[in-house]
Amino acid sequence: MNQKGAFPSTRMRRMRRDDFSRRLMRENMLTASDFIYPVFVLDGSARTEAVASMPGVERVSLDRLLRVAERAVGLGIPALALFLLSTRPRNR
Repeated sequence: MNQKGAFPSTRMRRMRRDDFSRRLMRENMLTASDFIYPVFVLDGSARTEAVASMPGVERVSLDRLLRVAERAVGLGIPALALFLLSTRPRNR
């Protein structure tokens, strides 16, 4: 029995039904739409502060967050991860 080229006789495509599943199952493809943009948020307004341990990264106040989000959208990044830094003293 010569079945050269016959395998597989059935190709399962259930994982390719919708765009989300196809993107999830795709191999070796990384695009900006796969990223989450981390944003470090400060209390107050009109504030920007460099993060010493991460060159090129800044903490921004809430009023400047929209500009950061617009920049992420412009880069094709669909999500932000917000890390809040409160400078207010904690009540213990």
